[in-house]
Amino acid sequence: MTVNENSKSEIRNSKSREEVLLSVQNLRTEFELRRWVFGRAGFVRAVDGVTFELKRGEAIAVVGESGCGKSSLAKTILGLYRPAQGEVIFEGRNLAGLSARDLRWYRPQVGYVQQDPYGALPPFMSVRRILEEPLIVNGAGNKTERQRRIHDGLEEVRLTPVEDFLPKFPHMLSGGQQQRVVIARAMILRPKLLVADEPVSMLDASVRVEILELLHGLQRAHDLGVIYITHDLSSVRHFSDR
Repeated sequence: MTVNENSKSEIRNSKSREEVLLSVQNLRTEFELRRWVFGRAGFVRAVDGVTFELKRGEAIAVVGESGCGKSSLAKTILGLYRPAQGEVIFEGRNLAGLSARDLRWYRPQVGYVQQDPYGALPPFMSVRRILEEPLIVNGAGNKTERQRRIHDGLEEVRLTPVEDFLPKFPHMLSGGQQQRVVIARAMILRPKLLVADEPVSMLDASVRVEILELLHGLQRAHDLGVIYITHDLSSVRHFSDR
Protein backbone atom coordinates (compact mmCIF):
# COMPACT_ATOMS: atom_id res chain seq x y z
CA MET A 1 0.00 0.00 0.00
CA THR A 2 1.37 3.39 -0.95
CA VAL A 3 1.51 5.87 1.91
CA ASN A 4 -0.75 8.84 1.30
CA GLU A 5 1.03 12.19 1.79
CA ASN A 6 -0.27 15.69 1.32
CA SER A 7 0.97 17.73 -1.62
CA LYS A 8 3.25 19.88 0.51
CA SER A 9 5.11 16.85 1.82
CA GLU A 10 5.36 15.41 -1.69
CA ILE A 11 6.96 18.61 -3.01
CA ARG A 12 9.42 18.76 -0.12
CA ASN A 13 10.43 15.12 -0.39
CA SER A 14 10.20 14.52 -4.14
CA LYS A 15 13.89 15.11 -4.77
CA SER A 16 15.12 13.15 -1.76
CA ARG A 17 12.87 10.21 -2.59
CA GLU A 18 14.81 9.73 -5.83
CA GLU A 19 18.04 9.22 -3.87
CA VAL A 20 18.97 5.64 -3.00
CA LEU A 21 19.78 5.53 0.71
CA LEU A 22 20.52 1.81 1.05
CA SER A 23 21.34 -0.80 -1.56
CA VAL A 24 21.54 -4.50 -0.64
CA GLN A 25 22.99 -6.71 -3.36
CA ASN A 26 22.99 -10.53 -3.36
CA LEU A 27 23.41 -10.61 0.42
CA ARG A 28 24.23 -13.85 2.18
CA THR A 29 24.70 -14.31 5.93
CA GLU A 30 25.91 -17.65 7.31
CA PHE A 31 26.45 -19.06 10.77
CA GLU A 32 28.89 -21.84 11.55
CA LEU A 33 27.41 -24.94 13.14
CA ARG A 34 29.04 -26.50 16.16
CA ARG A 35 32.50 -27.81 15.32
CA TRP A 36 33.31 -31.29 16.60
CA VAL A 37 36.76 -32.72 17.35
CA PHE A 38 36.90 -34.49 14.00
CA GLY A 39 35.47 -33.30 10.75
CA ARG A 40 34.48 -29.95 9.37
CA ALA A 41 31.81 -27.71 10.77
CA GLY A 42 28.87 -26.99 8.53
CA PHE A 43 27.10 -23.72 7.94
CA VAL A 44 23.50 -22.61 8.00
CA ARG A 45 22.44 -19.84 5.64
CA ALA A 46 20.19 -17.44 7.49
CA VAL A 47 20.08 -14.95 4.60
CA ASP A 48 20.65 -16.01 1.00
CA GLY A 49 20.60 -13.91 -2.16
CA VAL A 50 18.68 -10.89 -0.85
CA THR A 51 18.65 -7.84 -3.14
CA PHE A 52 16.71 -4.58 -2.78
CA GLU A 53 17.07 -0.80 -2.77
CA LEU A 54 15.60 1.66 -0.29
CA LYS A 55 15.15 5.29 -1.24
CA ARG A 56 15.34 8.16 1.21
CA GLY A 57 11.95 8.71 2.83
CA GLU A 58 10.64 5.29 1.76
CA ALA A 59 9.33 2.45 3.91
CA ILE A 60 9.63 -1.14 2.75
CA ALA A 61 8.46 -4.31 4.47
CA VAL A 62 10.35 -7.57 4.89
CA VAL A 63 7.72 -10.23 5.50
CA GLY A 64 8.19 -13.85 6.51
CA GLU A 65 7.51 -16.53 9.08
CA SER A 66 9.54 -16.98 12.26
CA GLY A 67 12.97 -18.45 11.61
CA CYS A 68 13.18 -17.40 7.97
CA GLY A 69 16.10 -15.00 8.53
CA LYS A 70 14.35 -11.62 8.83
CA SER A 71 16.16 -10.62 12.01
CA SER A 72 19.49 -11.88 10.66
CA LEU A 73 18.97 -9.64 7.63
CA ALA A 74 18.25 -6.70 9.94
CA LYS A 75 21.36 -7.28 12.04
CA THR A 76 23.51 -7.63 8.93
CA ILE A 77 22.24 -4.28 7.68
CA LEU A 78 22.89 -2.80 11.12
CA GLY A 79 26.49 -4.00 10.94
CA LEU A 80 26.08 -6.43 13.85
CA TYR A 81 26.65 -9.47 11.60
CA ARG A 82 29.26 -9.68 8.86
CA PRO A 83 27.92 -10.95 5.52
CA ALA A 84 29.48 -14.02 3.93
CA GLN A 85 28.76 -12.62 0.49
CA GLY A 86 27.22 -9.59 -1.17
CA GLU A 87 27.12 -5.87 -0.51
CA VAL A 88 25.40 -3.49 1.87
CA ILE A 89 25.84 0.00 0.43
CA PHE A 90 24.77 3.00 2.48
CA GLU A 91 24.90 6.38 0.74
CA GLY A 92 27.30 4.95 -1.81
CA ARG A 93 29.70 3.34 0.66
CA ASN A 94 30.00 -0.44 0.93
CA LEU A 95 29.80 -1.60 4.54
CA ALA A 96 30.55 -5.26 3.91
CA GLY A 97 34.34 -5.03 4.05
CA LEU A 98 34.69 -2.42 6.78
CA SER A 99 36.18 -3.12 10.20
CA ALA A 100 34.32 -2.37 13.42
CA ARG A 101 36.40 0.79 13.78
CA ASP A 102 35.53 1.96 10.28
CA LEU A 103 31.84 1.33 10.94
CA ARG A 104 31.73 3.97 13.68
CA TRP A 105 30.59 6.65 11.24
CA TYR A 106 27.65 4.45 10.20
CA ARG A 107 26.19 3.51 13.59
CA PRO A 108 24.66 6.95 14.38
CA GLN A 109 23.07 6.98 10.91
CA VAL A 110 20.81 4.02 11.65
CA GLY A 111 18.27 3.50 14.43
CA TYR A 112 17.11 0.10 15.67
CA VAL A 113 13.69 -0.69 17.14
CA GLN A 114 13.71 -4.15 18.70
CA GLN A 115 10.87 -6.62 19.03
CA ASP A 116 10.97 -6.94 22.83
CA PRO A 117 10.99 -3.47 24.39
CA TYR A 118 11.52 -4.69 27.96
CA GLY A 119 14.52 -6.81 26.94
CA ALA A 120 15.91 -3.94 24.86
CA LEU A 121 16.04 -1.45 27.76
CA PRO A 122 18.67 -1.60 30.54
CA PRO A 123 16.62 -2.43 33.67
CA PHE A 124 18.73 -0.37 36.08
CA MET A 125 18.83 2.83 34.03
CA SER A 126 16.24 5.59 34.14
CA VAL A 127 14.60 6.85 30.97
CA ARG A 128 16.81 9.93 31.18
CA ARG A 129 19.99 7.84 31.29
CA ILE A 130 18.79 5.48 28.56
CA LEU A 131 18.33 8.39 26.17
CA GLU A 132 21.42 10.29 27.30
CA GLU A 133 23.86 7.40 26.89
CA PRO A 134 23.99 7.35 23.04
CA LEU A 135 24.39 11.13 23.03
CA ILE A 136 27.36 10.94 25.40
CA VAL A 137 28.98 8.00 23.57
CA ASN A 138 28.75 9.85 20.25
CA GLY A 139 29.79 13.23 21.66
CA ALA A 140 26.52 14.89 20.72
CA GLY A 141 26.38 18.36 22.26
CA ASN A 142 26.97 19.69 25.76
CA LYS A 143 24.83 18.83 28.78
CA THR A 144 22.24 21.52 28.02
CA GLU A 145 21.92 20.41 24.40
CA ARG A 146 21.61 16.77 25.44
CA GLN A 147 18.83 17.56 27.90
CA ARG A 148 16.98 19.50 25.22
CA ARG A 149 17.22 16.62 22.77
CA ILE A 150 16.04 14.16 25.41
CA HIS A 151 13.05 16.39 26.20
CA ASP A 152 12.22 16.81 22.51
CA GLY A 153 12.63 13.08 21.91
CA LEU A 154 10.12 12.13 24.59
CA GLU A 155 7.67 14.71 23.35
CA GLU A 156 8.00 13.34 19.83
CA VAL A 157 7.04 9.83 20.95
CA ARG A 158 4.21 11.31 23.04
CA LEU A 159 5.49 10.47 26.51
CA THR A 160 4.24 13.55 28.29
CA PRO A 161 4.51 15.27 30.67
CA VAL A 162 8.19 14.61 29.99
CA GLU A 163 9.20 15.31 33.61
CA ASP A 164 7.02 12.42 34.77
CA PHE A 165 8.86 9.89 32.59
CA LEU A 166 12.49 11.01 32.92
CA PRO A 167 13.12 9.40 36.34
CA LYS A 168 11.19 6.20 35.65
CA PHE A 169 12.76 2.79 35.13
CA PRO A 170 11.59 0.31 32.45
CA HIS A 171 9.65 -1.90 34.87
CA MET A 172 7.55 1.13 35.83
CA LEU A 173 6.27 1.54 32.26
CA SER A 174 3.64 -0.29 30.24
CA GLY A 175 4.68 -2.28 27.18
CA GLY A 176 3.57 0.49 24.86
CA GLN A 177 5.45 3.11 26.88
CA GLN A 178 8.58 0.95 26.87
CA GLN A 179 8.42 0.70 23.09
CA ARG A 180 8.04 4.47 22.82
CA VAL A 181 11.27 4.82 24.84
CA VAL A 182 12.97 2.33 22.49
CA ILE A 183 11.80 4.43 19.53
CA ALA A 184 12.96 7.66 21.19
CA ARG A 185 16.40 6.10 21.74
CA ALA A 186 16.52 4.93 18.11
CA MET A 187 15.74 8.49 16.96
CA ILE A 188 17.88 10.43 19.45
CA LEU A 189 20.91 10.67 17.11
CA ARG A 190 18.71 11.77 14.19
CA PRO A 191 19.35 8.77 11.94
CA LYS A 192 18.62 8.55 8.23
CA LEU A 193 17.63 4.87 8.36
CA LEU A 194 15.36 3.12 10.85
CA VAL A 195 15.22 -0.68 11.15
CA ALA A 196 12.08 -1.82 12.98
CA ASP A 197 12.18 -5.55 13.76
CA GLU A 198 8.66 -6.76 14.61
CA PRO A 199 8.09 -3.56 16.64
CA VAL A 200 4.48 -4.34 17.63
CA SER A 201 4.36 -8.14 17.81
CA MET A 202 4.81 -8.25 21.61
CA LEU A 203 2.44 -5.38 22.38
CA ASP A 204 -1.22 -5.46 23.30
CA ALA A 205 -3.55 -5.16 20.34
CA SER A 206 -4.89 -1.90 21.75
CA VAL A 207 -1.56 -0.08 21.26
CA ARG A 208 -0.24 -1.69 18.08
CA VAL A 209 -1.92 0.76 15.74
CA GLU A 210 -0.73 3.70 17.87
CA ILE A 211 2.90 2.55 17.61
CA LEU A 212 2.64 2.00 13.85
CA GLU A 213 1.10 5.45 13.41
CA LEU A 214 3.92 6.91 15.51
CA LEU A 215 6.56 5.25 13.32
CA HIS A 216 4.74 6.40 10.20
CA GLY A 217 4.64 9.97 11.50
CA LEU A 218 8.37 9.92 12.31
CA GLN A 219 9.13 8.60 8.84
CA ARG A 220 7.30 11.49 7.20
CA ALA A 221 8.54 14.17 9.60
CA HIS A 222 12.22 13.21 9.24
CA ASP A 223 12.22 11.82 5.68
CA LEU A 224 13.44 8.50 7.07
CA GLY A 225 14.17 5.36 5.16
CA VAL A 226 12.45 2.56 7.09
CA ILE A 227 12.88 -1.21 6.92
CA TYR A 228 9.84 -2.73 8.60
CA ILE A 229 10.21 -6.41 9.50
CA THR A 230 7.07 -8.35 10.29
CA HIS A 231 5.04 -11.51 9.80
CA ASP A 232 1.73 -9.59 9.87
CA LEU A 233 0.48 -8.74 6.39
CA SER A 234 -2.27 -6.47 7.72
CA SER A 235 0.28 -4.15 9.32
CA VAL A 236 2.26 -4.07 6.06
CA ARG A 237 -0.72 -2.61 4.27
CA HIS A 238 -1.07 -0.04 7.05
CA PHE A 239 2.53 1.14 7.11
CA SER A 240 4.86 0.37 4.21
CA ASP A 241 5.23 1.67 0.66
CA ARG A 242 6.06 -1.76 -0.74
